[in-house]
Amino acid sequence: MRNFLLIILAFTITNCKSQKPQSSKELNVLFIGNSLTYFYDMPQTLQMMLNETNSNIKIEHSTFPGMSLSDHLDNIIESRTENGISARKKEDGETTETEIKIAEKNWDIIILQTGTVSVLIPENRDLKINKAITDIKKLVSNPKCKFILFNTWPSKNEYPKQYCYPSRVIDKSIEKERCCSPILENLEQESRLINESYDLVAQKNNLLKSDNGNKFYEVLTKHPEIELYEDDSHPNKYGAFLNACVFYQMLTDKKASELKFNGEIEPKTAELLKQVAK
Repeated sequence: MRNFLLIILAFTITNCKSQKPQSSKELNVLFIGNSLTYFYDMPQTLQMMLNETNSNIKIEHSTFPGMSLSDHLDNIIESRTENGISARKKEDGETTETEIKIAEKNWDIIILQTGTVSVLIPENRDLKINKAITDIKKLVSNPKCKFILFNTWPSKNEYPKQYCYPSRVIDKSIEKERCCSPILENLEQESRLINESYDLVAQKNNLLKSDNGNKFYEVLTKHPEIELYEDDSHPNKYGAFLNACVFYQMLTDKKASELKFNGEIEPKTAELLKQVAK
């Protein structure tokens, strides 16, 4: 939270020559990710929370099902349905939808989200995710833009489990046939490895990191009566509400527990999730 207090202070200092108060400066926030971000309209839920106390913060998103951060820069979407997209590799001279979105504004904050599995596989993390983040940063026109890494959560797949990618989809220079995550034995270990993997990406790319993974773990272990998942990996309305609470606090340095907004969540459950987000 101190990091984001510094962000808000930085914006105040930047505008100190203006007679306008800091609250009058519009802060533009962009999510880049996939369905782990947009399920149950999480960005819109976050915007409604912000409208209660910080109407100058505007949320937008460039999110498409199944897209990695690399895909956002490499793939042209040809068609889309409610449940998916059809995409192809872009050709010389073409621009992806996310590249267009990045160029639209001088974004103040960009929140980057990629699939949980992709960060657990070391080769993919080192060769694809880090490169994609570097390339996204180069496209951003605002030199003072702050970047946040969206730390996601474990899937509900049974233990033990392990995730693998064919090495050719990561990098042709890799000699082995498959690249795999560590074997995941239980929820505690998987949560720890996910957090450690995101830590490595954040440190490598000088990013701030969200705490969504830890907050999911807290609910899963201390409040198992609250179901956070729509399926094996996507958040349901409760998981999305919790994510919005986490980002509300990061962006404002205010407590979600002080919000009146509950959306479609039962008041008692909403209050508990707001408290967890602290």
